[in-house]
Order: sequence, then C-alpha cells, then structure tokens
Amino acid sequence: MIEFECVRVRRHGRVVLNDVTFQVSPGETVALVGRSGAGKSTILKLINRMLDPSEGRVLVDGRDTLAWPSTELRRRTGYVLQEVGLFPHMDVARNVGLVPSLAGWAPERIAARSRELLELVGLPPGEFAHRWPDQLSGGERQRVGVARALAADPPVVLMDEPFGALDPVTRAELHREFARIQEQVRKTIVIVTHDMREAFSLADRVGVLDAGSLVACGVPGVMHASTHPSVRTLLDAAYGSARST
Repeated sequence: MIEFECVRVRRHGRVVLNDVTFQVSPGETVALVGRSGAGKSTILKLINRMLDPSEGRVLVDGRDTLAWPSTELRRRTGYVLQEVGLFPHMDVARNVGLVPSLAGWAPERIAARSRELLELVGLPPGEFAHRWPDQLSGGERQRVGVARALAADPPVVLMDEPFGALDPVTRAELHREFARIQEQVRKTIVIVTHDMREAFSLADRVGVLDAGSLVACGVPGVMHASTHPSVRTLLDAAYGSARST
C-alpha cells in the first residue's frame, strides 16, 4: 500500500531523509521511532504529499504521489495528530463528519457515519455527538480525532504522536482501544512515536530512524533483541539499561 524507494529529502540546505527504502503492506501497522528531528514526521508528510521527495519515489496504492492530485490523496489518507485539532465551533458530530462533508456526502449519510464511528471509538453518540470539544477530556478528544480520521473510510491512516500528551493510564487504555479498532477496520497505518514501548504495543513492525536514515526495521521481537546502537539507545530509554532480551 505504501512504498518508499531510495527517498531523499533536502530542506534549507540540509538532508532531512537519506536514502529511505521500506514498504507497508495493506492492513499493516508500522511504527516509526526515533529522536526528535530524526525524520519521522517528514515521512508522514511525504505519504500524503505535504512534502515531495528531492530524490527517489513515494508510492501510495501503487501510484507515485507526484501523480496523485494532492486533495484526492489527502482525502484517502486519515491523519491523527497529538493535539487532535478539533474545531472548537463545531460539536463532536460535525468534527467527525468534516471530511465526508467536504467530499460532498449527503447529510443523512454523514450523520449515520458519525454515529457509527463514535460507537466504534467508545463514545456513545447519544451522549457525545452534540458535546463541544472543550467539554471532553484529553482521551475523549483523542478518540474523536481517531473517528474523524476514519470518517471517509480512507485506506491509509497516519498518526503523529497521537497519544503523547496523555497521562499513562489514559494512554494504556487508548492503546487497547487502538488494537480493538484496528482489528475491526484493518487500515494501513503508519504511526510516529518516541516511545519503543508504545511502538511494540501498537505495531506489526517497528522502524528506527536516526539522523534521517532508516537504520533498522522489523517485528517487535527482532527489534527488542537488536544490537544496533541507535536501537539500543531507544530500548534503554524505554526499559532501562538493565532490560532483558
């Protein structure tokens, strides 16, 4: 569903991504982990064409992103941000239905889809559909953000530190909810995080970026046993230097 072929990105005279190559299969969840500035969010922006590669190719559903009309590509790509970005002047139902509305869906279809997705993310529509964003907890806002990203039924969902601002208990709850939702919808998901524990909890495969290069990528068991210095640094930060392998 997503392919990077020898992708390099230069911005303001410096290399942000350097020769990145990887694939994401349909229905797979891949987590990208690394320090701030490693290039993780740049990869997300390349997938929905907020940025274009300086060299190499990015393909979505077998088609070079440069050949996609940017609006069409973004409507096929759900996006979940750490700060959610709900519109404060819209109630929950209108926030969830925003992209289908822009795509010209009929009002009855939008309303039905909003109700369906609020149920999916564990927010009963009778209780939450007409609340305002400032009436929600952080975890509830994040659930609305996930519902909004899924609203137009995109095949690809991008998640940029979606749970980073939440307290540990709420974060653990949403990890479990994420697994339940993905089991039902089977989207192709790329998630960015700084936390190896979170990556192992959410992803089928984990990729580690360091200074713009993808230095390792594999299933959680393989990555947990990695001896690569960049991977070990992230593992030690998550588990402590005395972690067992």
